[in-house]
Amino acid sequence: MGRNRHKRKNNHVVIVTSDSADVGAKQFRIRPWMLQTIIIILCVIIGALIGYFSYEKDIWEERLEANAIRDDAIKALEDEKAGLEGELTDKEKQIADLNGQIDVLQGNITGLEEEIRVLNETVTQKEQAANELTVELGKRFVPTMFPLTSGRASEEPAEGEEPICVFSVAEGSMVIATAAGTVMFVNEDPDYGYNIWVDHGNGYTTIYKCRGDVKVKKGETVTQGATLLLITEQGSKLGYQIMKDNVFVEPMDMLDISG
Repeated sequence: MGRNRHKRKNNHVVIVTSDSADVGAKQFRIRPWMLQTIIIILCVIIGALIGYFSYEKDIWEERLEANAIRDDAIKALEDEKAGLEGELTDKEKQIADLNGQIDVLQGNITGLEEEIRVLNETVTQKEQAANELTVELGKRFVPTMFPLTSGRASEEPAEGEEPICVFSVAEGSMVIATAAGTVMFVNEDPDYGYNIWVDHGNGYTTIYKCRGDVKVKKGETVTQGATLLLITEQGSKLGYQIMKDNVFVEPMDMLDISG
């Protein structure tokens, strides 16, 4: 019975052979616990390898997915960049067009400024001409012209309180308006034959007293130098008077004798 208590020890034999003819087989005896340990270690290694490769696969898939996402993001950014560059190019073209338009407008403005300058000079010249014309026209309404046409005329002293110039005139001479105006009256005059009143519209009134053929009528507009009366008799005299604002003034102070 005592012998039966001891377990029989089993050994495993590992035979290693070679396909070479001159090499013999080698035998290794391995105890069961060692074989089990080796098998367990191999299983652990194999499981670890399987787990590693499975995990590595997931990692690679995640990396590939991440790379795909990154590539998509990069492509989207590149597309956006290309779009922005296109918009920038369009904006630059628009800016270039605007700059061209601005240059054209500045050229137009310069041209307009030059035209305005020329127009201003023209307007100034026209204003000066208008002022000169106004002055010239104004002179035509101021009684400064000599009241007789060419011919013999001599001034004679006249008596009376109102200033008057009396001229001895020859037959065929003409009495003319010393300034432009409107004929106010054509009356018979007991001393001179006729008296003609001309209102010049600026406070001046001239009076012509003479015998002859009257050439105007009341209300008629006359210009400076227009014929008022034709002398038809020998020895006629012309009485000439000027009033300023209904006050008689000295005629000789205003006559342009050289005219």
